[in-house]
Amino acid sequence: MLKKRLIACILLQNGLVVQSIKFSKYHVMSRPKTAIEFFNKWDVDEIIFLDIDASKEKRGPPLDVISDASKKCFVPLTVGGGIRCIGDVRAALKAGADKVCINKEALENEKFITEAAERFGKQCIVVSMDVKKKDKGAYEVFADSGTRPTGLDPVEWAKRVEELGAGEIFLNSINRDGSKEGYDLNLVKSVSESVGIPVIACGGAGKMQDFVDGILKGKASAVAAANIFQYVEHSTIIAKAAMKKAGIDIRLVTEANYLKD
Repeated sequence: MLKKRLIACILLQNGLVVQSIKFSKYHVMSRPKTAIEFFNKWDVDEIIFLDIDASKEKRGPPLDVISDASKKCFVPLTVGGGIRCIGDVRAALKAGADKVCINKEALENEKFITEAAERFGKQCIVVSMDVKKKDKGAYEVFADSGTRPTGLDPVEWAKRVEELGAGEIFLNSINRDGSKEGYDLNLVKSVSESVGIPVIACGGAGKMQDFVDGILKGKASAVAAANIFQYVEHSTIIAKAAMKKAGIDIRLVTEANYLKD
């Protein structure tokens, strides 16, 4: 069985790392270089870079940022934002990304998922799903940074992207984004149990127990966060210690680096 993963998300806006709150408010935190150095030092399993303006501005992924980050990044690097064609995938991978994360183009052109997976291998293709819980409790996939409803049910869409060849799903709760209320475990579990590919849970982590719950209760293959890691010193090490204590099989660089009873 594959080990569970702890993933750091870095959101880019105008070339700077920002904190997101429900996909509508953004606060500048740092520069990408600083964030990469921090996460490399504190042992995350992967890093996801998301340029939240790229698709809106109809441009490709930030290749200069990817190239610079990849030279300092010692864990797998996934890049999203502005991935609209095979050329964008190729350019991102050539610049140093290990995977690409696609959202808008996957929704508008399903065949792109299959074509990209066939060209570069399904392990390189992550489909991002931004999901909102509506007033009556139903869930719906949203596009364009959470502003446009698609009418798609997240479980059905997850099944569809798996059929099309996606290697992973990056599942983000719009309602929980920046809330520190924990992952939407009902959403995470329903999607995770509906597919055979890994599901990365994101949106809402506010305490270390949330990472444990995302794996054990939500059945996610990986748990991701952004904001909490910016505020809590040694947060990734503390998170992994909590996950290990809960019996989760997670990669540790060395036991000596982790908190013990």
